[in-house]
Amino acid sequence: MPDPVWVALSLAEHVGGRRLRALLEHFDGDVQAILAAETSALARVPGIGRKTAANIQKLRPEQLEASLRRWQALGVRALSWDDPAYPEMLRRLEDAPPTLFVMGNHTPDASPALAIVGTRRPSPAAEAAARQLAALLAGRGYTIVSGLALGIDRAAHIGALSEPAGRTIAVLGSGVLNVYPPQHLALARAVAGRGALVCEVHPEATPNRASLVARNRLISGLSDGVIVIETEVGGGAMYAARFAREQGRAVYALDNDASGNRALLDAGATPISPDLASLPLG
Repeated sequence: MPDPVWVALSLAEHVGGRRLRALLEHFDGDVQAILAAETSALARVPGIGRKTAANIQKLRPEQLEASLRRWQALGVRALSWDDPAYPEMLRRLEDAPPTLFVMGNHTPDASPALAIVGTRRPSPAAEAAARQLAALLAGRGYTIVSGLALGIDRAAHIGALSEPAGRTIAVLGSGVLNVYPPQHLALARAVAGRGALVCEVHPEATPNRASLVARNRLISGLSDGVIVIETEVGGGAMYAARFAREQGRAVYALDNDASGNRALLDAGATPISPDLASLPLG
């Protein structure tokens, strides 16, 4: 069973990867010392204010042990940074989740991998393109990464699963045991059977705006590149493209009239023709 103290720190509000790294450095890697520290000692760590220190002091890891056993029985793996199964592409990121919760038949460390993202309300042409492109890439051996959302995400997962050996990973903004949107529960099971469901939040958590935005850095982080099929400038897929650039990943965009796609192409994203006749993906 994973270390309950580590998992508790991973899930503590306002901690996250960057702050936990700072805490580990300050306390010589001793998670028990972090948990036992006084507010004043915690507050001396860069990025840890009194509010975050108070959150840490409220942690009761022993209360998490029963949940960890139950999650394990339900097929949820809790992967920490030092777990060999933790995805190497994520581990290199400064803000890598301290614990990654995974449910499925495969490890999420699956290169080559490409993310396919876009609007929840796609045009019929864009939805068809997402499905066709995912199937084409899955047939070439790529793992397809997306976010299990309505629209383009759904089409991407379905396209990947249409290939006999296609693999796909769904990165959730909710917990892996509380699939969102709920109408994608059957799709989530299919994804887990041929790939993995992944989250960094409590496995039973409901989604919120912050977690839905933050999961985009994991979508890009698990991928060699991000393909935006269709999005408006204010769409959530723009976060995935932004994170991809920050992480040094390739950014591609379908060459269409959507305002987000035009902005990405103007900013240097590699174009993909709408007919998918030419794919500059190597």
